[in-house]
Amino acid sequence: MNEALDFELPNVSTNPDPLPLPALAVRNDFVLLLLQRDYHCGNCRKQVQVFADWYDEFRERGVEVVSIVPEPRERVADWQDSYDLPFPLLADPEATVGDEYDQPIRFGLLGNLIDLLGRMPKAVLLDCRGDEPTVVYTHEGSSTWDRPELDELFAEIDERRNDR
Repeated sequence: MNEALDFELPNVSTNPDPLPLPALAVRNDFVLLLLQRDYHCGNCRKQVQVFADWYDEFRERGVEVVSIVPEPRERVADWQDSYDLPFPLLADPEATVGDEYDQPIRFGLLGNLIDLLGRMPKAVLLDCRGDEPTVVYTHEGSSTWDRPELDELFAEIDERRNDR
């Protein structure tokens, strides 16, 4: 399996803890990774709440949503305590998954040192119906507000589902 697709991170929400991506890949047609900016990001917090509201729509399409926050487990657990998310919420304190998926970073060295300034949101859709999960869609945020629209994601998923 591609190394970027084979990770395991602490999970503070549903499913096992720690959560290995391969376990999700065998149980779902698609996995949508939401790579967040950091704990303090208000737009990230809004995004997970919106996705929680629409979670049943994703599940009806065979999609598991996974939010990954480049923060320690304790901070990420605060999000779960606040929002009671129905999908996996993973802590990635070293930002290894964001780095593996080339999550956009602004401001060069300064952005690399301080996620709050540099790390931008990214969404990655994995098609898990084949032998290995395959990246079939990405949305790289160019600002803290730049996130995929729900109708864009649903259209992409529906198109992929109908390809087979």
